[in-house]
Order: sequence, then structure tokens, then C-alpha cells
Amino acid sequence: MTAPYVPQIRLYQQWLAEHRGLHFDSYDALWQWSITELDAFWQSIWDYFDLQSPTPHTAVLAQNVMPGARWFPGAQANYAQQVMRHAQPAHAAGFAAVVARNEKGRRTELSWPELQRQVASLALHLQAQGVKPGDRVAAYLPNIPEAMVAFLATVSIGGVWSICAPDMGTNAVLDRFRQIEPVVLIACDGVTYGGRDVDRLAVVQELRAALPSVRHVIVHTNLAETEAQRAQALQSAAPCASFAQATARDDAAVRDFEPLWLPFDHPLWIVYSSGTTGLPKPIVHGHGGTLIVGLALKILHNDIGCSYEANSWGERYHWYSSTGWVMWNAQTSGLLNGTTCVIFDGNPGGSKERPDWTTLWRFAAEEGVTFFGAGAAFFANCLKAGVDLSTCGDLSSVRALGTTGSPLSEDAQRWGTAQFRKVQEQRLNTVRPEPPSDRTVPPPVRTVPPPVRPEPVEGLIREGLRQAQPERGGAWPEPESDIWWCNISGGTDFAGAFIGGHRELPQTPGRMQCRLLGCAVEAWNEQGQPVIDEVGELVCAQPIPSMPLYFVGDVEHRRLIGSYFDTYPPGQGRKPGGGDLDALAGAVWRHGDWLRIHPDGSCVIYGRSDATINRHGLRMGTSELYSAVEALPEVMDSMVVDLEYLGRESYMPLFVVLREGQVLDAATRQRIVDSIRTALSPRFVPNEIFQVAEVPRTLSGKKQELPIKKLLLGQPLEKVINREAMANPGCLDWYVHFAAQRTAA
Repeated sequence: MTAPYVPQIRLYQQWLAEHRGLHFDSYDALWQWSITELDAFWQSIWDYFDLQSPTPHTAVLAQNVMPGARWFPGAQANYAQQVMRHAQPAHAAGFAAVVARNEKGRRTELSWPELQRQVASLALHLQAQGVKPGDRVAAYLPNIPEAMVAFLATVSIGGVWSICAPDMGTNAVLDRFRQIEPVVLIACDGVTYGGRDVDRLAVVQELRAALPSVRHVIVHTNLAETEAQRAQALQSAAPCASFAQATARDDAAVRDFEPLWLPFDHPLWIVYSSGTTGLPKPIVHGHGGTLIVGLALKILHNDIGCSYEANSWGERYHWYSSTGWVMWNAQTSGLLNGTTCVIFDGNPGGSKERPDWTTLWRFAAEEGVTFFGAGAAFFANCLKAGVDLSTCGDLSSVRALGTTGSPLSEDAQRWGTAQFRKVQEQRLNTVRPEPPSDRTVPPPVRTVPPPVRPEPVEGLIREGLRQAQPERGGAWPEPESDIWWCNISGGTDFAGAFIGGHRELPQTPGRMQCRLLGCAVEAWNEQGQPVIDEVGELVCAQPIPSMPLYFVGDVEHRRLIGSYFDTYPPGQGRKPGGGDLDALAGAVWRHGDWLRIHPDGSCVIYGRSDATINRHGLRMGTSELYSAVEALPEVMDSMVVDLEYLGRESYMPLFVVLREGQVLDAATRQRIVDSIRTALSPRFVPNEIFQVAEVPRTLSGKKQELPIKKLLLGQPLEKVINREAMANPGCLDWYVHFAAQRTAA
């Protein structure tokens, strides 16, 4: 008989008790220790995960300053080295490294030895092309195993990785890659998305021509089906090397290959901000910091275990993402702890002609996924589409749902929980795969907290005063046994999360469970003072190891400081161990989100703090209004902006995308108004409502509230928004016309 599953964070606490003599009577006590005793906490993470270095570190945090904290000086690391530690035991246990499928049903399974061999082969190929530590390698690849292989090969030899998704056009890619001057470009011939094949060879040639720093191109034939087609694609991209040939080597040099040991803060990858104005910020993270924070997040808080460990035997981790979103990096981090990564390339909603929001669910059922993650918008779309999970196959292996990207609404969470009630009952009656009998089985028995009924939805967010509204009475019944939702909030900025999940804390729909270990997150009021049960600016008052090393080309760190550290005076709020630091310690990290921390430690993100509604003296994040409006079945999407600015009277238009065939008539307008009045307050009823074809979104799917707000306030389009950083730039013409009409009036 298989022993009961033990949550990963409990195993860590048991280790602290046994090896450090530390006992905590609550999660809050553990969290407080982790943000005040920084050296002790991060050393415990190093030791708990048995991180390796050929040279010892001389300190944990040598310099507590933001920006510029120095972590683990003297230590060496390599992301790929940590991944390959698991190749032999994971393979011996019979588990794959990567399982992948695309829209066409093409399935690929990459074993750990094959992953190791391909990485070594490509790494040696790159070295033969003269790639040295610190050189930048750019990729234009979709979410396929080849992207993971290319990433690991690049960083194994000290190259610095950067990737853009092939759904991005030439100019958007060049805005990123020109800044980093890559020496190698790894690209594909095209992609399949929404039922269509999209050729990208012309873009590859344009990129080559516009990037004079590139001296070698490698092409993966992703679309080509036959040998003749593959040869034709490579000929069209010539001169180039074949990705298949570059990863085909299998000789003594490949078998003897070992990733290079690098300084702890050696650059790992370059990721980009959404870039609503100006060029995207090229953010550089380091090997060691990304690795240690990734392990703590993925395992302790996301509760994703090692596939070949008895306690988490057979773990299969899926988080749907494109390569243009930092969640691709998060999905890849599954390999750091020997977890099988299950990835999907394509449109999760089917094609435009045949929408199908069961696609990912059926994929997860067929592949036995245990952790299923996606953007919050995915779950909202499933709700809207009326997805019935009982028709999607056997989902009994799924034990956790992950969300991020935007606030997850109560309704979407209740929908998913109700859908999984029967699935979970089925799972509890299913025998887990038996690990070998000679493995040690952890002794504790899991304690599942009882479901927590939600508090009434709050409609008014104000400083110092909150007005609770009557309970909305969700459309889905409270389940008897909840599936666990791991709702997280973080960012590309530091390749991690500030707020997220805890497998053993109570769940409240619409909230995240806790602030993460090691993350000194607070909500600050306008006076820069931490507040509880009020909405304030999200700040992080202590450094964490994955904060950016620097931005590429950022003279004297001006863009870095301007992005995160110039809101509050240096020294304010910097309190390690309970004592203040002086101004030389630098400022706190301001993330740009509105945050409310409830007395029980659970958290709600209310949207970006620079696009917040301030209506008649009351402040509210846009997410609450969207929850009210998008709960209506006829509303597919929405965006609101508040044009109160420098003493002007508030004018708040609401833009709605309606279901096909629906029109914004008087009855629909009234239903929208009534929904806002009921869920929020009459104060937040918009001045006008407009039907639009689309809501402007960034490439990562975020609503572009602030640029549209600036446009409607009279600023020129080219100053407020970068079309190349948009997922749907064609929709801008309507808003430009609307802004011109307002100005003329």
C-alpha cells in the first residue's frame, strides 16, 4: 500500500526541525523568520536541496543592498548542471524528462539520457562556432522540446539565453534582440497555431539581415513533415546549420561532456518587460539566484515534487505557456528537481472556426498530468465556453491547478472547483503508482484543511476604510472536498513569485494563500507605511536572489532603478532582523501592483497601481470591476480606464467585447450597470459604455489600460504605446478615432 502524500512544504519544515532545531507554530512565524534571518533561511534552502559547488561560498548575503545585493560569493553554479543531476536516477525509475504534443497531435517523448545527449551535442556544436561564456544566443522557437534542449545547451557552456515566440513579428523580435547583440540565432521554419501553419522562414532571413552580430544560424524544421520538405526549408534559410544534425552527435566527447561551473551570479538568460512604451527592458538574471529561487517556488510553494521520489512518484508538471512568457521559464524549471515536464504547443482554445476549450484538458487527461497550470484567462474562457470536464477524459491524476498572469476571479475558481469535485472523488479512489519497495516512505499523514467559505465580496477599495457588500451567492455550489488551487503572482522582472500557494493553508476563492518564503512583501499606504487589511502598493523590503543583475545597456543602472527603486527614499522600510538599515542599503522594490494582505495572511492583487480607478475619492483596482462585468454571459472581455488626472473631474468609460451576435442595446447596458451596482457600488458605474471588437493586449496577454488612458488624455499614440509589443495592434485604430472625437468635443 502506498503511503499518504506529504506536502513538500511540510517535508521542508520537518527538515528544519531535525537539522536546525527550528520549530514554528504557524506559517506566519516561518515566513517572518525567512524574511528577517536571510542568511539562515537561504542557507537552509541551499542545504535542503543539496546544491553543489566545487568551491565554497564565503557568505550567504555579502551585501544587503537594493539593487546590487551580492549572494553566495565564491560559490559556483550552472542551471544545466543541476538539471543533469537527475538524468540517471529519473531514467532508472522509468520516467521521461519531457513529454510534448502539438495541435496536429504529434507527440514527442524525450528521455533523460536523450535530453542529456542532445544538450551535450548542441553545446559542443556551439563551442565549435566560437561561443564563449557571456556570449548571447537568441532563439526564435515555440514551446517544444527543442527549445528546452537549446536553452540547456547554451547555458551549459556559459552562454546567455534569450528567446522570443514565433508568433511575434520581425520588428517586435528586433526590438529585443538588437539590444542584446546575439552571436547565434536558433530559429524554426514555422509554427502551427489555431489550425493554421504559419511559415517563418522570411522572418528568419529578416532577423539575420538586421542582426549583424549574428555569425551562425541554426534552423529547426518544425513544420516540415518529409525529408524533402526539411531539405527545402534548410535551403531556404541557407546558410544555416540543421538543428537535427547539431543535436545528432553521439561520441566520446558527448558522453564525457559536463556543464561548466560558473560564478553564482553569471548571467543565465535575458527576459523582457512587456514594453508598453519605448523599447522592452532586457532583464538579466543569474544562474545561482534563478536556480535557488526556482527550487523554493516550484517545490515548497507550488508543491511540485521529483518524479522518482516515493512521495511524489510519477509527478507530471504542465503549465501552458508560449515561449514569449516567463511561464515558459517556470515550466522548464521542472527539470531542476527531476520532474517530468509535459508541454503543449498551440492554441489552447482550438481554432477560430472551431473553438474548443477542452483541448488542454483532454491533453492533460491523456498524459496523466498531476499539476495543471495556465493563465487565469484560460480558466475564465473555459467557464465562458461552458466546458464540462467530465467529457474530457480521466482527469483523476490532476491534484493541483495553477494560475497566474492576472487575478483569478472567484467565479472562475468556483467553477473549476465544482468541476473537479467529482474528478477529485474519483482520484481519491484511484490507487497511486507503487514506488519500489526499497525506497524510504515519508511517515507523516497528510492533513487536508476543511473548505473555507468565502467572505463577502468587497466592492469598495479605499485607504483606511473598506465597505463590504452582501455575498453574491456564486452560481456553483461549495464543494465538499476542494481541489487545491495554486494561485501565484510575481513577474518576469525577477523570474519568480511574491505571493502564492501553500498546500496546507485554507483556501478562499479569489485570494492567494500567502506571501512566499524569503519574500518580504508588504502593502504600503501613501505615507510609505505597511498596512494590513487595506489596499496599498506592493513592495518587497528585502532582496531575493533572483532579482535582476542588471538591464543590458543600462548606464549606471538608471532604467533598473527607475523601474523598481525610485518611488521611496533609500533606507525606508529596510528592516532585516527587525532593525532599520540606513540609506546606503538602497530602496525597497516597488512592483507596481495594488495589494491587500488580509489578517490571515491571504492576499488579493487588484491590478496595476498605475492604472487604478480613483472614483469619487474611492480607490479600486480594475480586477473587481472586470469580475462583475465579465460574469455576464454576453460579455467576453472588457477594459475600463479612469480619466481623472491632475484635478480633472473623473470620466470613466467602459469598453466591452460582446459574444458574437450580441449588440450593446439598452437592455445589455442596463445588465452591465446593474451588475456593477450589485457587486461593487453605484459609485463605480461608468460614465459611458462602448462596444468594441477587441481589448488591446500585450504579447503576454495583459490589458493595456495605462496606454489607452494616456491616449484618451490627449497624448500622441507613438508616445504611449508600442504596436510591436501588442498581441492585437489592429484594434488600436478604433481607440485612436475615439480619442480624436473626445479631443474635438
